[in-house]
Amino acid sequence: MNVAHGSGYRIAENARLDARNTFGVRATAPMLVEATETAALPELFGYAMLRNAATLVLGGGSNLLFAGDPPGAVLALETRRIDLVEDHGDAAIVRAEAGVGWHDFVLWTLGHGLTGLENLALIPGTVGAAPIQNIGAYGVEVREHVHAVEAFDRDSGRFVRLAAVDCAFAYRDSLFKHLPDRYVVSAVEFALSRTFQPRLGYAGIEDELRAMGIDGSPRAAQVAEAVIRIRRRKLPDPAVVGNAGSFFKNPIVPAAQAEALLAANPVMPVFRGADAGSRKLSAAWLIDQCGWKGHRDGDAGVSPDHALVLVNHGTATGLELLALARRIAESVQARFGVAIEPEPRIVGARW
Repeated sequence: MNVAHGSGYRIAENARLDARNTFGVRATAPMLVEATETAALPELFGYAMLRNAATLVLGGGSNLLFAGDPPGAVLALETRRIDLVEDHGDAAIVRAEAGVGWHDFVLWTLGHGLTGLENLALIPGTVGAAPIQNIGAYGVEVREHVHAVEAFDRDSGRFVRLAAVDCAFAYRDSLFKHLPDRYVVSAVEFALSRTFQPRLGYAGIEDELRAMGIDGSPRAAQVAEAVIRIRRRKLPDPAVVGNAGSFFKNPIVPAAQAEALLAANPVMPVFRGADAGSRKLSAAWLIDQCGWKGHRDGDAGVSPDHALVLVNHGTATGLELLALARRIAESVQARFGVAIEPEPRIVGARW
Protein backbone atom coordinates (compact mmCIF):
# COMPACT_ATOMS: atom_id res chain seq x y z
CA MET A 1 0.00 0.00 0.00
CA ASN A 2 1.52 3.30 -1.12
CA VAL A 3 1.14 6.23 1.29
CA ALA A 4 1.62 9.93 0.53
CA HIS A 5 1.47 12.89 2.91
CA GLY A 6 0.39 16.49 2.41
CA SER A 7 -0.37 19.46 4.61
CA GLY A 8 -3.14 18.21 6.87
CA TYR A 9 -3.80 14.92 5.13
CA ARG A 10 -2.52 11.45 4.23
CA ILE A 11 -3.36 9.43 1.11
CA ALA A 12 -3.11 5.64 0.82
CA GLU A 13 -3.78 3.54 -2.26
CA ASN A 14 -5.60 0.16 -2.16
CA ALA A 15 -6.43 0.58 1.52
CA ARG A 16 -8.25 -2.17 3.41
CA LEU A 17 -11.37 -1.00 5.23
CA ASP A 18 -12.12 -4.13 7.29
CA ALA A 19 -11.17 -2.40 10.54
CA ARG A 20 -12.99 0.78 9.53
CA ASN A 21 -16.49 -0.71 9.52
CA THR A 22 -18.13 -2.17 12.61
CA PHE A 23 -19.56 -5.11 10.67
CA GLY A 24 -15.94 -6.11 10.06
CA VAL A 25 -16.65 -7.13 6.46
CA ARG A 26 -13.89 -7.09 3.90
CA ALA A 27 -13.65 -4.06 1.63
CA THR A 28 -10.87 -2.18 -0.14
CA ALA A 29 -10.78 1.48 -1.15
CA PRO A 30 -8.86 2.37 -4.31
CA MET A 31 -7.78 5.46 -2.39
CA LEU A 32 -8.16 6.38 1.30
CA VAL A 33 -7.70 10.03 2.24
CA GLU A 34 -7.31 10.85 5.94
CA ALA A 35 -7.78 14.55 6.66
CA THR A 36 -6.21 15.66 9.94
CA GLU A 37 -7.09 19.32 9.36
CA THR A 38 -10.40 20.69 8.09
CA ALA A 39 -8.54 23.41 6.22
CA ALA A 40 -7.18 20.72 3.87
CA LEU A 41 -10.59 19.97 2.33
CA PRO A 42 -10.56 22.68 -0.39
CA GLU A 43 -7.16 21.47 -1.58
CA LEU A 44 -8.22 17.82 -1.46
CA PHE A 45 -11.40 18.41 -3.44
CA GLY A 46 -9.36 20.31 -5.97
CA TYR A 47 -7.76 16.99 -6.94
CA ALA A 48 -9.46 15.10 -9.74
CA MET A 49 -9.64 11.92 -7.64
CA LEU A 50 -12.11 13.64 -5.29
CA ARG A 51 -13.58 16.34 -7.52
CA ASN A 52 -14.74 14.17 -10.42
CA ALA A 53 -16.13 11.07 -8.70
CA ALA A 54 -18.36 10.00 -5.85
CA THR A 55 -16.45 10.18 -2.58
CA LEU A 56 -17.51 8.16 0.44
CA VAL A 57 -17.07 10.11 3.66
CA LEU A 58 -16.32 7.57 6.37
CA GLY A 59 -16.80 8.27 10.05
CA GLY A 60 -16.70 5.47 12.58
CA GLY A 61 -18.05 2.97 10.03
CA SER A 62 -20.92 2.11 12.36
CA ASN A 63 -23.74 3.07 10.02
CA LEU A 64 -22.83 1.42 6.75
CA LEU A 65 -22.64 -1.96 5.12
CA PHE A 66 -20.01 -2.69 2.48
CA ALA A 67 -21.84 -4.95 0.05
CA GLY A 68 -18.95 -4.28 -2.32
CA ASP A 69 -15.85 -2.14 -2.58
CA PRO A 70 -16.42 1.62 -2.78
CA PRO A 71 -15.99 2.68 -6.42
CA GLY A 72 -14.06 5.86 -5.65
CA ALA A 73 -12.01 7.55 -2.97
CA VAL A 74 -12.87 7.26 0.71
CA LEU A 75 -12.42 10.31 2.91
CA ALA A 76 -11.95 9.93 6.67
CA LEU A 77 -12.01 13.08 8.81
CA GLU A 78 -9.59 12.73 11.72
CA THR A 79 -10.27 16.20 13.16
CA ARG A 80 -11.06 16.01 16.87
CA ARG A 81 -11.21 19.47 18.44
CA ILE A 82 -13.95 20.50 20.89
CA ASP A 83 -14.53 24.16 21.79
CA LEU A 84 -16.93 26.01 24.06
CA VAL A 85 -17.80 28.86 21.71
CA GLU A 86 -20.52 30.59 23.75
CA ASP A 87 -21.23 30.37 27.46
CA HIS A 88 -24.25 32.11 28.92
CA GLY A 89 -24.10 30.48 32.33
CA ASP A 90 -27.28 28.43 32.16
CA ALA A 91 -26.73 27.49 28.50
CA ALA A 92 -23.85 27.12 26.07
CA ILE A 93 -22.92 26.48 22.45
CA VAL A 94 -20.31 23.76 21.96
CA ARG A 95 -18.54 23.13 18.65
CA ALA A 96 -17.12 19.68 17.95
CA GLU A 97 -15.19 18.69 14.85
CA ALA A 98 -16.41 15.82 12.70
CA GLY A 99 -13.82 13.25 13.80
CA VAL A 100 -14.67 13.39 17.50
CA GLY A 101 -16.09 10.09 18.73
CA TRP A 102 -19.77 10.56 19.54
CA HIS A 103 -19.74 8.83 22.92
CA ASP A 104 -16.54 10.64 23.88
CA PHE A 105 -18.30 13.90 23.07
CA VAL A 106 -21.34 13.01 25.19
CA LEU A 107 -19.03 12.29 28.14
CA TRP A 108 -17.20 15.58 27.52
CA THR A 109 -20.45 17.55 27.71
CA LEU A 110 -21.48 15.83 30.93
CA GLY A 111 -18.04 16.45 32.40
CA HIS A 112 -18.52 20.16 31.71
CA GLY A 113 -21.96 20.25 33.34
CA LEU A 114 -23.84 20.45 30.04
CA THR A 115 -26.97 18.38 29.54
CA GLY A 116 -29.25 17.28 26.72
CA LEU A 117 -27.29 14.46 25.09
CA GLU A 118 -27.30 11.97 27.99
CA ASN A 119 -29.98 9.75 26.38
CA LEU A 120 -27.70 9.40 23.35
CA ALA A 121 -24.78 7.93 25.29
CA LEU A 122 -22.84 4.96 23.84
CA ILE A 123 -24.12 5.41 20.30
CA PRO A 124 -21.19 4.42 18.07
CA GLY A 125 -19.80 6.65 15.37
CA THR A 126 -18.56 10.22 15.14
CA VAL A 127 -19.93 13.71 15.67
CA GLY A 128 -19.81 14.34 11.92
CA ALA A 129 -22.16 11.44 11.24
CA ALA A 130 -24.68 12.42 13.94
CA PRO A 131 -26.63 15.07 11.99
CA ILE A 132 -26.51 13.10 8.74
CA GLN A 133 -28.49 10.26 10.25
CA ASN A 134 -30.21 12.46 12.84
CA ILE A 135 -29.25 9.84 15.40
CA GLY A 136 -31.74 9.12 18.14
CA ALA A 137 -32.31 6.84 21.10
CA TYR A 138 -34.43 6.58 24.23
CA GLY A 139 -36.84 9.32 23.25
CA VAL A 140 -34.29 11.92 22.07
CA GLU A 141 -33.07 12.91 18.60
CA VAL A 142 -29.86 14.84 18.04
CA ARG A 143 -31.68 17.50 15.99
CA GLU A 144 -33.20 18.77 19.24
CA HIS A 145 -29.76 20.06 20.25
CA VAL A 146 -28.08 20.88 16.93
CA HIS A 147 -27.51 24.64 16.72
CA ALA A 148 -25.76 24.63 13.34
CA VAL A 149 -23.82 22.34 11.02
CA GLU A 150 -20.59 23.38 9.33
CA ALA A 151 -19.82 21.65 6.05
CA PHE A 152 -17.65 21.85 2.96
CA ASP A 153 -19.89 22.47 -0.05
CA ARG A 154 -18.38 20.63 -2.99
CA ASP A 155 -20.54 22.57 -5.45
CA SER A 156 -19.17 25.97 -4.44
CA GLY A 157 -15.79 24.81 -3.13
CA ARG A 158 -16.43 26.73 0.10
CA PHE A 159 -17.33 26.07 3.69
CA VAL A 160 -20.93 26.81 4.69
CA ARG A 161 -22.72 27.04 8.02
CA LEU A 162 -26.30 25.78 8.04
CA ALA A 163 -28.68 26.59 10.87
CA ALA A 164 -30.58 23.60 12.24
CA VAL A 165 -33.79 24.77 10.56
CA ASP A 166 -32.05 24.52 7.17
CA CYS A 167 -30.87 20.92 7.67
CA ALA A 168 -34.23 19.29 6.79
CA PHE A 169 -34.09 17.02 9.82
CA ALA A 170 -36.62 14.19 10.01
CA TYR A 171 -36.73 10.71 11.51
CA ARG A 172 -33.27 9.23 10.74
CA ASP A 173 -32.99 11.72 7.91
CA SER A 174 -31.48 15.06 6.93
CA LEU A 175 -30.44 17.27 4.03
CA PHE A 176 -26.96 15.74 4.21
CA LYS A 177 -28.31 12.23 3.78
CA HIS A 178 -30.11 13.26 0.61
CA LEU A 179 -27.10 15.12 -0.81
CA PRO A 180 -24.15 12.91 0.18
CA ASP A 181 -22.06 14.00 -2.81
CA ARG A 182 -22.45 17.70 -2.05
CA TYR A 183 -21.85 18.32 1.65
CA VAL A 184 -18.99 17.06 3.80
CA VAL A 185 -19.88 17.74 7.44
CA SER A 186 -16.79 19.26 9.08
CA ALA A 187 -18.12 20.30 12.50
CA VAL A 188 -21.35 20.56 14.47
CA GLU A 189 -22.47 23.19 16.96
CA PHE A 190 -24.72 22.05 19.80
CA ALA A 191 -26.99 24.11 22.05
CA LEU A 192 -26.85 22.58 25.52
CA SER A 193 -28.13 23.51 28.97
CA ARG A 194 -26.81 23.45 32.52
CA THR A 195 -30.37 23.13 33.80
CA PHE A 196 -31.12 19.43 33.64
CA GLN A 197 -34.55 18.36 32.44
CA PRO A 198 -34.55 14.55 32.43
CA ARG A 199 -36.26 12.66 29.62
CA LEU A 200 -37.34 9.42 31.26
CA GLY A 201 -40.43 8.52 29.28
CA TYR A 202 -38.78 5.83 27.17
CA ALA A 203 -39.46 2.33 28.47
CA GLY A 204 -36.70 0.93 30.63
CA ILE A 205 -34.86 4.04 31.78
CA GLU A 206 -36.72 4.54 35.07
CA ASP A 207 -36.52 0.81 35.81
CA GLU A 208 -32.77 0.88 35.21
CA LEU A 209 -32.36 3.91 37.46
CA ARG A 210 -34.23 2.12 40.25
CA ALA A 211 -32.00 -0.92 39.76
CA MET A 212 -29.07 1.47 40.26
CA GLY A 213 -30.59 2.59 43.56
CA ILE A 214 -31.74 5.95 42.19
CA ASP A 215 -35.36 6.79 42.91
CA GLY A 216 -36.33 10.41 42.57
CA SER A 217 -34.48 13.09 40.65
CA PRO A 218 -31.49 11.62 38.80
CA ARG A 219 -28.53 13.63 37.59
CA ALA A 220 -27.73 13.76 33.88
CA ALA A 221 -24.69 11.51 34.35
CA GLN A 222 -26.88 8.93 36.08
CA VAL A 223 -29.33 8.91 33.17
CA ALA A 224 -26.39 8.43 30.81
CA GLU A 225 -25.14 5.53 32.94
CA ALA A 226 -28.61 3.93 32.85
CA VAL A 227 -28.68 4.23 29.06
CA ILE A 228 -25.17 2.77 28.81
CA ARG A 229 -26.16 -0.22 30.95
CA ILE A 230 -29.27 -0.88 28.88
CA ARG A 231 -27.40 -0.62 25.59
CA ARG A 232 -24.60 -2.91 26.75
CA ARG A 233 -27.13 -5.48 27.88
CA LYS A 234 -29.28 -5.37 24.74
CA LEU A 235 -26.79 -4.70 21.93
CA PRO A 236 -23.73 -6.76 21.03
CA ASP A 237 -20.31 -5.14 21.25
CA PRO A 238 -18.89 -4.64 17.71
CA ALA A 239 -15.44 -5.45 19.11
CA VAL A 240 -16.75 -8.95 19.92
CA VAL A 241 -19.21 -9.62 17.09
CA GLY A 242 -19.51 -7.44 13.99
CA ASN A 243 -22.68 -5.36 13.78
CA ALA A 244 -23.96 -1.88 12.99
CA GLY A 245 -26.49 -1.60 15.80
CA SER A 246 -30.12 -1.35 14.75
CA PHE A 247 -30.24 -2.33 11.08
CA PHE A 248 -33.84 -1.35 10.33
CA LYS A 249 -35.74 1.89 10.90
CA ASN A 250 -39.04 1.79 12.74
CA PRO A 251 -41.66 2.08 9.97
CA ILE A 252 -44.06 5.02 9.84
CA VAL A 253 -47.55 4.09 8.65
CA PRO A 254 -50.94 5.85 8.38
CA ALA A 255 -52.93 5.79 11.61
CA ALA A 256 -55.72 3.75 9.98
CA GLN A 257 -53.26 1.03 8.96
CA ALA A 258 -51.81 0.94 12.47
CA GLU A 259 -55.27 0.61 13.99
CA ALA A 260 -56.10 -2.31 11.69
CA LEU A 261 -52.84 -4.04 12.59
CA LEU A 262 -53.45 -3.41 16.28
CA ALA A 263 -56.91 -4.96 16.06
CA ALA A 264 -55.34 -8.15 14.71
CA ASN A 265 -52.30 -7.95 17.02
CA PRO A 266 -53.43 -6.39 20.34
CA VAL A 267 -49.95 -6.51 21.95
CA MET A 268 -48.17 -4.83 19.02
CA PRO A 269 -46.27 -1.69 20.16
CA VAL A 270 -47.59 1.43 18.44
CA PHE A 271 -46.33 4.99 18.95
CA ARG A 272 -47.54 8.35 17.76
CA GLY A 273 -45.85 9.53 14.58
CA ALA A 274 -44.75 13.02 13.61
CA ASP A 275 -48.40 14.07 13.28
CA ALA A 276 -51.86 12.90 14.28
CA GLY A 277 -52.31 10.98 11.04
CA SER A 278 -49.27 8.73 11.37
CA ARG A 279 -48.01 6.04 13.71
CA LYS A 280 -44.58 4.54 14.34
CA LEU A 281 -44.35 0.76 14.64
CA SER A 282 -41.63 -1.28 16.31
CA ALA A 283 -39.48 -2.91 13.62
CA ALA A 284 -37.96 -5.13 16.29
CA TRP A 285 -41.38 -6.49 17.25
CA LEU A 286 -42.39 -7.10 13.63
CA ILE A 287 -39.13 -8.94 12.89
CA ASP A 288 -39.33 -10.95 16.10
CA GLN A 289 -42.87 -12.07 15.25
CA CYS A 290 -41.53 -13.40 11.95
CA GLY A 291 -39.12 -15.64 13.88
CA TRP A 292 -35.79 -14.05 12.95
CA LYS A 293 -34.25 -13.40 16.36
CA GLY A 294 -31.17 -15.61 16.70
CA HIS A 295 -31.38 -16.81 13.08
CA ARG A 296 -28.11 -17.64 11.35
CA ASP A 297 -27.12 -18.27 7.74
CA GLY A 298 -23.48 -19.26 7.97
CA ASP A 299 -21.74 -16.29 9.57
CA ALA A 300 -24.54 -13.86 8.71
CA GLY A 301 -27.15 -13.74 11.43
CA VAL A 302 -29.53 -11.88 13.70
CA SER A 303 -28.63 -11.22 17.32
CA PRO A 304 -30.35 -13.60 19.76
CA ASP A 305 -30.84 -10.62 22.09
CA HIS A 306 -32.25 -8.02 19.70
CA ALA A 307 -34.16 -8.69 16.49
CA LEU A 308 -33.08 -5.37 14.94
CA VAL A 309 -29.39 -6.21 15.01
CA LEU A 310 -27.77 -8.09 12.14
CA VAL A 311 -24.44 -9.64 13.10
CA ASN A 312 -21.33 -10.95 11.41
CA HIS A 313 -20.24 -14.05 13.34
CA GLY A 314 -16.90 -14.13 11.58
CA THR A 315 -16.37 -14.08 7.84
CA ALA A 316 -19.77 -13.07 6.45
CA THR A 317 -19.57 -10.85 3.39
CA GLY A 318 -21.54 -7.68 3.01
CA LEU A 319 -23.58 -9.31 0.25
CA GLU A 320 -24.51 -12.19 2.56
CA LEU A 321 -25.66 -9.76 5.26
CA LEU A 322 -27.61 -7.77 2.68
CA ALA A 323 -29.30 -10.94 1.37
CA LEU A 324 -30.38 -11.80 4.91
CA ALA A 325 -31.70 -8.29 5.49
CA ARG A 326 -33.75 -8.48 2.30
CA ARG A 327 -35.29 -11.81 3.36
CA ILE A 328 -36.22 -10.32 6.72
CA ALA A 329 -37.88 -7.31 5.09
CA GLU A 330 -39.76 -9.53 2.63
CA SER A 331 -41.14 -11.66 5.46
CA VAL A 332 -42.37 -8.60 7.38
CA GLN A 333 -44.02 -7.26 4.22
CA ALA A 334 -45.68 -10.60 3.54
CA ARG A 335 -47.04 -11.06 7.06
CA PHE A 336 -47.95 -7.52 8.09
CA GLY A 337 -48.07 -5.55 4.82
CA VAL A 338 -45.47 -3.15 6.24
CA ALA A 339 -42.27 -2.12 4.47
CA ILE A 340 -39.16 -1.81 6.61
CA GLU A 341 -36.01 -0.08 5.41
CA PRO A 342 -32.39 -0.25 6.50
CA GLU A 343 -30.78 2.44 8.66
CA PRO A 344 -27.18 1.91 7.47
CA ARG A 345 -25.94 3.23 4.17
CA ILE A 346 -25.35 0.35 1.75
CA VAL A 347 -22.20 0.70 -0.34
CA GLY A 348 -21.72 -1.36 -3.50
CA ALA A 349 -25.34 -2.47 -3.96
CA ARG A 350 -28.91 -1.18 -3.94
CA TRP A 351 -31.49 -2.03 -1.30
